[in-house]
Amino acid sequence: MISSFEEKSVWVQLISLVVVLGGYFIVSGSMLARGVTVLVPYVPVFAVAVLALMLVMAVGYIAAAMTGKREKPDERDRQINWRAESNSSWMLASGVFLALCALVVQLQPVWVAHLLLSFWFASELLKLILAAIYYRRGV
Repeated sequence: MISSFEEKSVWVQLISLVVVLGGYFIVSGSMLARGVTVLVPYVPVFAVAVLALMLVMAVGYIAAAMTGKREKPDERDRQINWRAESNSSWMLASGVFLALCALVVQLQPVWVAHLLLSFWFASELLKLILAAIYYRRGV
């Protein structure tokens, strides 16, 4: 059973990111497969994904708030968030490094942008998965 609002928030974020940004990557992957190699056509797709993410998360937070009272984050919540962020930040750093390497070999900007976005997405997923594990196992 999920107990605190903070833990519920982790699950809301995790599910929202998987559903919405997973959908973005399916759509953008099909665009890349069809040979769309400029960034402009991806902007409206990404904008819709961001708006959908905000909507799904808002609904999720409302549902989480309705299933229990919201409390201020305590020391355990702060430690879980810090540890999850600390243990997942290498993923984002790796993506930035790979994007810089891609720029050196003059990869098209659309690939560099999606490389950065995919590593940011992976880093956030890892952070949220670790936070969920830390809430279940304890810190």
